[in-house]
Amino acid sequence: MIATLRHAGWVLRGNPVTAVATLGAVLLLMLAAFAPWLMPYDPIESDVASALQPPSAAHWAGTDQLGRDILSRLMAATRLDLAIAASAVGVSFVLGAVIGSFCGYRGGRLDRVVGRVVDVLMAFPLFVLAMALVAALGNRVENIIIATAVINLPFYIRFARAEVNVRRDAGWVEAARAGGEGHLSVVLRFLLPNILPAMAVQISLNLGWAILNAAGLSFLGLGVTAPTPEWGIMVAEGARFISAGQWWLVAFPGLALMLAVLCFNLLGDGLRDILDPRMRT
Repeated sequence: MIATLRHAGWVLRGNPVTAVATLGAVLLLMLAAFAPWLMPYDPIESDVASALQPPSAAHWAGTDQLGRDILSRLMAATRLDLAIAASAVGVSFVLGAVIGSFCGYRGGRLDRVVGRVVDVLMAFPLFVLAMALVAALGNRVENIIIATAVINLPFYIRFARAEVNVRRDAGWVEAARAGGEGHLSVVLRFLLPNILPAMAVQISLNLGWAILNAAGLSFLGLGVTAPTPEWGIMVAEGARFISAGQWWLVAFPGLALMLAVLCFNLLGDGLRDILDPRMRT
């Protein structure tokens, strides 16, 4: 553990981009955790007299068409979008890792059937599939999580299946079986923990994509509904006022969305360098 932390510090010192991305991701998580105590205003409280005010000392990011404080709404949206992304990626990771590991370990008919199902899912444009699922289930937060988890699931199944398939005949796996470990124990106690570091990189990359997916659904009217603060909704609502010069309505939520996705994508590259044994000296 100490060696891993020491190597992580070496990677962060040698790669300022990764260090900045890590700091940005940590700040986003802290903002999401403490948003209710940091918001200067109620994010859904309207004040028509203050509508469409540009950034000022009273409202650092301005106000929207209903006089709501954009900074407060951004903070609340950060909490919601990260919660949706983390829940969806967590569900798809757990299910995908377990299913893929057992398929890669056992092989045979089960592996072929699951492989064909994954191929069918990945044959669809994944965002269109998410739109179809949310349209069928209803645009509630839990259904957005389900849809996002479903379209992320094939990546984890394929990854875990390939990684376990390479390791299932390794000497240490044979030793575990020879020592009396059952198939379930071999997968859960030996193979699955062995592939988790490599899958952590995929988790970080999918977090950024899940945030973008949730915001895209909301932008199209298929995700979270108003007046709930959400980055995609804020961009969609503000797009109507760009031509009138109210640039802050789109600029700030769009910037928040871009930075969140960028941080998690760059964090994935850093995790790869930290967790890859070949990068250690």
